[in-house]
This record gives sequence, C-alpha cells and structure tokens, in this order.
Amino acid sequence: MARAAPHGSNQPTRIVVKRITVAAGGHHGGAWKFAYSDFVTAMMAFFLLLWLLGATTDKQRTGIADYFTPGAQTKSKGAGGSIVGTGAASLVAVTPAAVKSASRYNATNGPQPGNGDKGSPPVPAVTPQQDRQAVARAQQHIAEQLAKNPALAKVARHVRMVPVPEGLRIDLVDDAKFSMFLRGTTALDGEASRLVDTIAQAIKDMPNMLVIRGHTDSLAYGDARRMNNWILSASRAESTRQRLADHGVAEVRFERIEGVADRLPMIAGAPRDERNRRVAILLLYQDAQRS
Repeated sequence: MARAAPHGSNQPTRIVVKRITVAAGGHHGGAWKFAYSDFVTAMMAFFLLLWLLGATTDKQRTGIADYFTPGAQTKSKGAGGSIVGTGAASLVAVTPAAVKSASRYNATNGPQPGNGDKGSPPVPAVTPQQDRQAVARAQQHIAEQLAKNPALAKVARHVRMVPVPEGLRIDLVDDAKFSMFLRGTTALDGEASRLVDTIAQAIKDMPNMLVIRGHTDSLAYGDARRMNNWILSASRAESTRQRLADHGVAEVRFERIEGVADRLPMIAGAPRDERNRRVAILLLYQDAQRS
C-alpha cells in the first residue's frame, strides 16, 4: 500500500508490494487411484501367469496357447477333454463318480453322448414289448409294496393303477374320510408322502418320462383372484413332482406338470364329489414320449 510522505518533504512515495506464495501439493483429483488399480490388476495377471506356467505341463500349455491363437484348428487330446480349449487336456481331475454320472445323462438328455435333441427324453434302448413289460413290473412292484407294508394299509385303497394307451396312470384319489393333501393346501399328508415315496422307489431307475396332473372338485374359493382351483391343482401336481424328485426320480424325466382344476372330473355326474380331488402320475411308454 502507498504511504504518504512527511509534510513538507519532497521524497517520493514508497510503494510496498506483498506477494502471497501458494504452496504446492494441494488437491489434484483421484486420477492416481485409477492408475494404481491398473497396476495392481496387471501384477495379479502377471503372478497368475507365473502360477499357470508352473502348474501345467507342456501339453496343457500348448493347448492353452492354441485356444488363444486366432484361427487355430486343434483336436481334443486325452480322455479328460478340455476346459479352456479343444486342444488342452483337462486341468481338473475327473473322478469315477463324475464319469458315471456323465455317462448316464449328457447335456442333451440322451443316455450316451450324441443321442437325443436338447430337451428330449433319452433314446429308447428297448423294444416296445420290453418297455411295456418293464412298466407292468413296476405296477406289480408298487402293488406288492402296498400290500405288505402295514404303514401304507390306510392309503393303499386310495391308489388306482390304470393301464392307458400312453402308459400306466397312477391315480392318488381322495374320499370323504381321507385327503392326500391337507385341506386347501399343497402340503402332502404324512401317509400320502410315504405313498409317493413308494412309487418313487419303484420307478426311479426307469428311463420312462412322467406327466403329473392335478385335479380338484368344483368347490370354489371366496376370492378367485387370490386362490382358485387352477392354482391349487397345479401346485399339488408340483408338490408331488418335488416329492418324487427328492426320492431319486431324475429331473430330466418330468415331461409335463399340469393343473386342470375341475375340468376332468372322475365322477362326472357329481362335480363336488371328494373323489374328483386327485393327482395322476402318468408313466409314459417310451414310444409315446414327446419326440
């Protein structure tokens, strides 16, 4: 700032200039964090590469290199297959249990590699006559188990096995004194659960596909938007499927799970009859399965 000269003096006015120095090192953003993360990622990739080089054989490294080579045409080597490319041997040990499981059902649901389209059942390996004999034996086995097991005596009379053109239909039927499911729910009764378990044991090793269909009587719910016979019949069919699956029936064998409400009554003249409440398990002949 300028300072006034003393009165009567001819000396020039002195001007004092104050300079403010800004110290370096202030805030300059977080760009360094991105650079550091790139560096750490690169180091991780580097050490992963070193580990891979030390943990693999020359044959495996060749396969990995071929996989990342554009246009490389290689053939699979070794029974273990490849997890990174068509030319690399597997880096994961293949256990006998895994081989046995893979040989039974491959990714296309066929019994052996190359059999069956995706989503289709296994290709039949028996004649139609042999297949029908196997289904008849399953029916006989279920009947024998129901007859000799005292714990199932109460529910045995609720089982009706009916040969139909498509296969064997096993109806689990209610009556006025007993219901397979707790009233108005999808929870299987304890004795009904043991009955479904018996059926599962008889058919779990068969290749035949299954259709499960739920039926109800015509008694309606108060608020059909919240609950109705369509929902109930489909949910009971699904509960039966889950019980069969829990006791050894393979998931790939379920062809359809259906709920038809009261549209196909067993007692046509009495739509409210308790016997119209049932679940039908259809064991299909192999030549009647979906193609």
